Amino acid sequence: MIFGLFAILTIYILSISLLIYGFFKVKKYQITDLKPQTSFTIIVPFRNEKENLPILLESFSNLNYPTDLFEVILVDDNSDGKFYIPHFTFDVSQIDNIRVSNSPKKDAITTAMQEVKTDWVITTDADCIVPEKWLLIFDNYIQENKVSMLAGAVRYQCENSFFDHFQQLDLTSLQGATIGSFGLNKGFMCNGANLAYTKLLFKKLNGFDGNDKIASGDDLFLLQKAIEKFPDEVHYLKADETIVTTKPTENWKALFHQRVRWAAKTSSYRSTFGKFLGLIVFFGNLSFVIGFFFMIFGIWSYPIFVLFAFSKFVIDYVLLSITNQFLIKTRIKSLLLSSLLYPFFSSTVALYSLFGSYEWKNRQFKK
Repeated sequence: MIFGLFAILTIYILSISLLIYGFFKVKKYQITDLKPQTSFTIIVPFRNEKENLPILLESFSNLNYPTDLFEVILVDDNSDGKFYIPHFTFDVSQIDNIRVSNSPKKDAITTAMQEVKTDWVITTDADCIVPEKWLLIFDNYIQENKVSMLAGAVRYQCENSFFDHFQQLDLTSLQGATIGSFGLNKGFMCNGANLAYTKLLFKKLNGFDGNDKIASGDDLFLLQKAIEKFPDEVHYLKADETIVTTKPTENWKALFHQRVRWAAKTSSYRSTFGKFLGLIVFFGNLSFVIGFFFMIFGIWSYPIFVLFAFSKFVIDYVLLSITNQFLIKTRIKSLLLSSLLYPFFSSTVALYSLFGSYEWKNRQFKK
């Protein structure tokens, strides 16, 4: 059993090492002096977000981008009350979501696409804040590269609490894996809070056909379809000035359900690499949990478990550190405690996602 768990650890270390290599293969993009040309429609699906939407819209108003080159479509997914849009210099409209599938967010984007007049769409979430040069750098990259889809980074706006730091480290690991996979030409993940694609690509892919029975995944399933058909036209935009900031969840229950929702999509991945990596990460974390209990019950000696845990910790730290330097640029907080807790949390989420249901926007969903 010792050799089996250490074999899993070896494969885990090799896999994370590949992601680290891939992370450095994706070069940072620097803004140029190109005159803005790209017209964007920003799509924001929302449900009961009257406190967050004004903050997001205010960040749109601060964009360093011509207001005649972007518009905003807010898609209301059956909120309890009507959201009244303040006056802005840019064009913003609000429409109601038309539900036709098991996925509210996919329906919202599909509904909005019927109103889109621009060539490019960029999606974000209602609880986000976008940086000032967000559209400008997307535009520059689009002008200089033949692309149909661009994925960007997301980080949390954290308070000084262990719970928020734990979430940030979890998100950092996902962002590191995302960037690393793109560097290996095996991109399989992205975040719908910072994702741009052409209206023509959406049409060519028949939108979300094929995965609209899955409640979430409006971002990564579309990405995987795009990479499958047009691999050279899907890029990752690694730029400091395009990182979107979002809010962490408010409590452990909400975090658990959010991660279950994310994990439930893994078995439906079109990407073989994505499925393989998901299994390796799951078994890597589960082997840590098993090793811990082996130590508790005396099956493993303390030094063996320490060697196992330290080996996993080191490779995880390298990926977290380089990704954190890109996303946050401050030292990692609560690293040791988070690293000890995370394998238990992650393993529980993964196992529960195979059979359990989850809550999302006050709705109950099953896998």
